[in-house]
Amino acid sequence: MSLLKRINTGGGGTGNVSGGGSDPNGRPQSSSAGGAGSSAGSPSLLSQNKAVIGQKAHTGGSEKYMDLKTRVQGKLLSELDHQTMDPGRPNEIRVRIEELFNAILADESMFLSKGERHNLFEAIVAEILGFGPLEPLLADESVTEIMVNGPKNVFIEQKGMITRANVSFESDEHVMRILDRIVAPLGRRIDESSPLVDARLPDGSRVNAVIKPVALCGPTITIRKFSKKPLTVDDLIRFGSMTKEIAEFLRACIIGRLNIVVAGGTGSGKTTLLNVLSSFIPNNERIVTVENAAELQLRQEHVVTLESRPPNLEGKGQITIQDLVVNCLRMRPDRIVVGECRSGEALDMLQAMNTGHDGSLTTAHANTPRDTISRLEVMCLMAGMDLPVRAIREQIASAVDLICQQNRLRDGSRKIEKITEVQGMEGEVITMSDLFEFEQTGIENQKIIGRIRPTGLRPRFIGQIEDAGIHLPPSTFGIGRSY
Repeated sequence: MSLLKRINTGGGGTGNVSGGGSDPNGRPQSSSAGGAGSSAGSPSLLSQNKAVIGQKAHTGGSEKYMDLKTRVQGKLLSELDHQTMDPGRPNEIRVRIEELFNAILADESMFLSKGERHNLFEAIVAEILGFGPLEPLLADESVTEIMVNGPKNVFIEQKGMITRANVSFESDEHVMRILDRIVAPLGRRIDESSPLVDARLPDGSRVNAVIKPVALCGPTITIRKFSKKPLTVDDLIRFGSMTKEIAEFLRACIIGRLNIVVAGGTGSGKTTLLNVLSSFIPNNERIVTVENAAELQLRQEHVVTLESRPPNLEGKGQITIQDLVVNCLRMRPDRIVVGECRSGEALDMLQAMNTGHDGSLTTAHANTPRDTISRLEVMCLMAGMDLPVRAIREQIASAVDLICQQNRLRDGSRKIEKITEVQGMEGEVITMSDLFEFEQTGIENQKIIGRIRPTGLRPRFIGQIEDAGIHLPPSTFGIGRSY
């Protein structure tokens, strides 16, 4: 019997092999110079055969499962009455699917164990009502990020570490079906003429997708999951992202109507911190939020959420962040919260801060507080106005009061690294001073050990906080304390 037949029937490769077998990856491997007989009892060849046998068995089982799932799912879809099914009542649809599922298995005399039946049913329900193979990952609260790099490569982030997920899609078309289910309810599209899209899931999780011809490895989806229960300031204190003193200080800054920029790199926790800061806004104020994809989870009563819109098929109807920032000034906001400044909207945001809309909040991508100032300058220049750099810096210096620098450390933890006051201008330079900074003291069990400590400097805007009726003790800023 040939090696291929023995592999397909589950047999071992103990006989002579001429011309070589194959390695665990299925690549042809030539025989050794000693002839065909010399490799018959070779341990390396036996181990290779066992690896191939295991791979074939696993692939065969997977193919049988997918074939069964496809057949049952096809019959279900053909028998479901789509005219009477109400998408707004998923529980009723689920009950109907379960009835048909049990009937189909009985008609086809398919005998499955209780566990196999449950797994097959949940997979089919996920395909019909949910997001297919992504459903178990979305339900797992320990997963913070999902990355689909083509149909067969799915990765997840847990506790700041990236690992491969034990799920996969059938094909590129399967990924596209799930992707269309995500973007269609939002009135957005993704196709060859528009291969990039930003979207969100019903729970607010952020979605970015790239497809061919831009993504060469197949449809690529990145999902930044948000906790179903928004993180609170107490959670950030428990995680070590901030201290109680810093929480009280930031709360005082929000109530004192200071303009704050949350800066940091990708995945550093900017949006989470912005959510926490927004929770300090008094409930009797009108808040207008401006975002590319609505992901802020504000709990106040008086919140207006605005979301940008891409152009339609004809290239018309685009609404940019800059358009929304300009428009929200006419909506009588007490607070303006911009999810992220990326371009020319930074200039309109700064002008809003300088024209009576104190207490505004936004985020920006930057590595340090000084970089944040430089980024704001560049974004203002992107607005297309022929403004001198000094005029832009004066706008920044008078508008921004505080920069909270977030950082994701090497161990995956996210912390406030610096809180910096923007003091004003000296000549051509914007002056700043650090009020709090993270000090690393060591590494223990691959975890970074350190503390966020005050620098001993009292901010110049302390009078603005006291005018709001809040009196912070000197110890908040490290005055009278030793470290």
